[in-house]
Amino acid sequence: MAGTAWDTDIPTLISVRDDVDAVLKDFVGAQERTALGPETAPLFTTVRRLLFSKGKRLRSLLCVAGWQAAGASGDSHAVLHVAAAMELFQTFALIHDDVMDDSDARRGRPSAHRALASEYMSGGGRHNRAEAHGRGAAILLGDLLLVWSDEMLAGAGLGAPARSRVLPLVASMRAELVYGQYLDLLSTGRMCRDVEAGLRVARYKTGKYTVERPLHIGVSLADGDPRLLQTCTDFAIPLGEAFQLRDDLLDVFGDPAQTGKPVGDDIREGKATVLLALAVQNASVAELQLLRTLIGSPELGRAEIDRVRTVLETTGARHRVEEMISARRDAALATLDEANLPREVAEMLRQIVWMATERQS
Repeated sequence: MAGTAWDTDIPTLISVRDDVDAVLKDFVGAQERTALGPETAPLFTTVRRLLFSKGKRLRSLLCVAGWQAAGASGDSHAVLHVAAAMELFQTFALIHDDVMDDSDARRGRPSAHRALASEYMSGGGRHNRAEAHGRGAAILLGDLLLVWSDEMLAGAGLGAPARSRVLPLVASMRAELVYGQYLDLLSTGRMCRDVEAGLRVARYKTGKYTVERPLHIGVSLADGDPRLLQTCTDFAIPLGEAFQLRDDLLDVFGDPAQTGKPVGDDIREGKATVLLALAVQNASVAELQLLRTLIGSPELGRAEIDRVRTVLETTGARHRVEEMISARRDAALATLDEANLPREVAEMLRQIVWMATERQS
């Protein structure tokens, strides 16, 4: 990849996605050629479906943007492989997240554990073992992707100075995601009015992992100024929180044809989102009783979900979350306006801000 056009030019969102996809396709193909045998085919089918679906490649884009903001020293091979390693890690996280949440769908297709259960059944597996097989196989597939992420990092061609800067940030990113996921798990099923607690989950589960650390890693690849790392943080934290708040709204009010997931999964699981905390704060006695009855009930149908949606509207919770998203989007854009970044990099980051906060999936 050293000969890509962006050794001399600032990459576009599309070119980054295409180049990262090319690295990933080469890597997964090489892994499959050395796999144990045809028995592993369902794993590779599932990996390809998840890796090359309509994902946003947000972490890759931000990693490259950080690298460019810091001067883009060296050719593109290292940053592309580090960015691709993030996508492998992200896919690991999604697979395990769907197992923990018992989610049926991801990006409009069956989640990994559901797909692997179906593959097991189609191969003659027993029906009463299919669900357990799917969960176990998905956990193993997630673990495999984590190993692959490390392998991709090892093959990025980083010199010793770059490794000493980048690998601690990768470790922090991974640990912060786990802490955020644990906080999310801990609060699930506990209907709470604490907005700050919900934001803390958003900050660790999404903000730092999705936006801040990819930018930091890109800056560190190019040995950027520590002051640039702080600028990245000032930009990333509000944007990452806005990204998660949009996710919360899309789960309840989004179109499943666009989100690729059933509407209302957070309600069925009893997720302690900022959206729900705001509703609890402002609910009437009758509305609060309805929320207590329905939130966290896994068998809720569309009619019950609609009743919860009505409460989220009448209490003003939906409108307030939209305001919070706008305020955080504006804060991220203001940081860009004040930062001394290359014009093309600032423009890429502005596009990412709007993509992250105004999306429909």
